[in-house]
Amino acid sequence: MSVTIVGHPLVAHKLTLLRDRETSTAGFRRIAREIALLMGYEVMRDLELERVPISTPLEPMMAPLLAGKKLCFVSILRAGNGLLDGMLDLVPAARVGHIGLYRDPATLEPVEYYAKLPEDLAQRQVIVLDPMLATGHSVAAAVARIKQAGGTRIRVVCLLAAPEGIAALGVEHPDVEVFTAAVDRGLDEHGYIRPGLGDAGDRLFGTK
Repeated sequence: MSVTIVGHPLVAHKLTLLRDRETSTAGFRRIAREIALLMGYEVMRDLELERVPISTPLEPMMAPLLAGKKLCFVSILRAGNGLLDGMLDLVPAARVGHIGLYRDPATLEPVEYYAKLPEDLAQRQVIVLDPMLATGHSVAAAVARIKQAGGTRIRVVCLLAAPEGIAALGVEHPDVEVFTAAVDRGLDEHGYIRPGLGDAGDRLFGTK
């Protein structure tokens, strides 16, 4: 499994703003969207292109467009929605799937409560969105669900990752690529990333 840290200075700057406990809910939501858009350039830099005939105001030409079926973004509810809009800003025609998972507070294992995915995943590059790759269990469960639905080309985008989560995901899905803004020190006894940025869902939606 490959892990790419998107080290652009703007990403690092905005991630620091997200980490700051003083950042408001509105600010957190806006900055998460901005980071998703910036990371999207790196995540999608190798998309295949084809040349098609068009006419400019001056003359005909062969110009590049994305080839084949467009992308599918899969948001892991609910926090994944904080990254979704930034990705859709780049690729408005992408299909969108949702997988609802919550983490059992006792076992830290994921429990699925909702799944809605496009039917043609086998023909699309699938990009899974979840701000935090902590224990890795939720993302691994989501990837397994996507594979059951026919997905074969799968990438994971997160704001932060922990070494434990990367290792766990790599064991279950060594073929998946991970893109993250940073890899933090590790997890605490409750499964939270340290130093982290808190609970991404709570900070996105103003809940506790």
